[in-house]
Amino acid sequence: MGDADTTNPASTGPSTFVVSLTPFADDETLDEAGLRAHLGRLASSGIGVYLGGSGSGEGYTLVPDEVRRVLEIGVDELRGRVPVRAMGVEPRSAREMVQLGRIAAAAGVDALQVYSLDVGHGNRPRPDELRRFYGDVLDAVHLPVVLSTHQSVGYALPVELIRDLVDEYDSILGVNCSHNDLNYLVRLLDAVAGEVEVHVGGPMHALSCLALGGQGYLSSEGNLTPRLCVAVVDAYRRGDLAACHAAYARVMKLHAETRRLGGISATKAALAWLGLPGGTVRRPRLPVSDADRASIVAMVDDLDLGGSFPA
Repeated sequence: MGDADTTNPASTGPSTFVVSLTPFADDETLDEAGLRAHLGRLASSGIGVYLGGSGSGEGYTLVPDEVRRVLEIGVDELRGRVPVRAMGVEPRSAREMVQLGRIAAAAGVDALQVYSLDVGHGNRPRPDELRRFYGDVLDAVHLPVVLSTHQSVGYALPVELIRDLVDEYDSILGVNCSHNDLNYLVRLLDAVAGEVEVHVGGPMHALSCLALGGQGYLSSEGNLTPRLCVAVVDAYRRGDLAACHAAYARVMKLHAETRRLGGISATKAALAWLGLPGGTVRRPRLPVSDADRASIVAMVDDLDLGGSFPA
């Protein structure tokens, strides 16, 4: 089932994606010029891009018209240069996910991530309810999709369900796996058996994913150092493990420090310090404190991040 045009993505080899930030102006409006400049920088690095995500993209602050503009600008700046995909936020219903799918299809993105169902209030959907959710979404969305199994909703998608959906829907091109349980990753990779791509969310298990036969990782760090993030998978592809490990160590140190200093708020502060596009955050987030800003400046110097930026 599914009428999207897909090829076997597991043959594409190692790859990495950034969950792109969304630049806002000082008055918290969408900064379209800043977004174009940021995406142009990402494209020049060769990193794949997800747009409108919950975390790095501050997608939960975007209204539908802003989501549409973010995706339209993304397609305009990225399509044909690097993969451009819509991410969105965790849906409460299939209806919400289908609405994003229609916006994404109209914008012309390459693919749509389908987040796990979040029914709220600490509740978890039953397996049969999950099966109906994915059937409702995948029957109604007419573009390639990437399934997400993410710890944010408090459960992992059953690997048997993922296997069944991959068998049933030709439109599924991959799975994004964001869990700390490496045993789950092993079972997931065994279940899909190389038929679709598998990326882990965040750099923490990037090398494990590659070693186990997956395609790579997604990160927020690519907003700040896209070339460094790409260098991890490029070195792995070449078989240069020393270079791979060196690049990975810097990515993980950056990950640890930006998480400690405020996540995407810290990333945007670092970009501002370096004179690069990124904009400010939108409430309920707040800019970093002066003390944390000083720590971010020190981080940029300590990790020698300046050498990771394109001229």
